[in-house]
Amino acid sequence: MDIIQVKDKSFKPFISNEVLQENISRVAKQMNEELADKNPLFIGVLNGSFMFIGDLMKYVTIPCEVTFIKFASYEGTHSTGTVKEIFGLTESVEGRTVVILEDIVDTGRTMERLIADLQKKNPAEIKIASLLVKPEAIICDVTVDYTVMEIPNDFIVGYGLDYDGFGRNLKDIYVIND
Repeated sequence: MDIIQVKDKSFKPFISNEVLQENISRVAKQMNEELADKNPLFIGVLNGSFMFIGDLMKYVTIPCEVTFIKFASYEGTHSTGTVKEIFGLTESVEGRTVVILEDIVDTGRTMERLIADLQKKNPAEIKIASLLVKPEAIICDVTVDYTVMEIPNDFIVGYGLDYDGFGRNLKDIYVIND
């Protein structure tokens, strides 16, 4: 892994794909044990979580369904502070165990909004699984049930995460090189 350029910013290696896969496998094993016999509905939050969802589902062995929604809250390298729904849920969640699959939980605003929307639809329970969590950045009262990795409050790209739409295709994760 070398230093890379994405648009006008330089990024250095941070988390290799091998480390990501080891940790995703660990979380999937935990899900397989805890969610057995619950037929969970996994809801992937696009766009950033697409690689995480694809890899996680390779390790999830229990009966389940997968669907997708799309929210936006970032411009450039910063959260806008508002969460905008781009497209929403079409499946019924009533009486179901729902697991939200997110690429990164930083402020928690997207999760707070999504949980509030889902609770109106009477699921049996709502759980959150996130590839990355920035504990220092969380300002909302959200609990991540399945955390692949915790990271500092730095801007990152790769493995689905982007900088203005670029860098999602990188197999590893890179951190901004200040």
